[in-house]
Amino acid sequence: MIAPDNDQGFLSSILRPGSALEPRALLILDAAFAALLAILLILAVLTKGNIHIFVLIAIELCLWASVKFFVNELKNSAEKKDA
Repeated sequence: MIAPDNDQGFLSSILRPGSALEPRALLILDAAFAALLAILLILAVLTKGNIHIFVLIAIELCLWASVKFFVNELKNSAEKKDA
């Protein structure tokens, strides 16, 4: 049997419970959402204002906001649990 790896690499650290509050994971998540928004804005310009792209932008912004809200609620519940 192979012994578990004690190396706390990024991928292993984001897969453990409670890792959603790690600043490094949140930074990468925000960067991914920002990159997606940039791509969608470029597509909106290239397609001369296609309504489908604007709907995708709205969906992406709502998803980003909901993730930020969820992470904020996790932080608040962790603080209340510690107090």
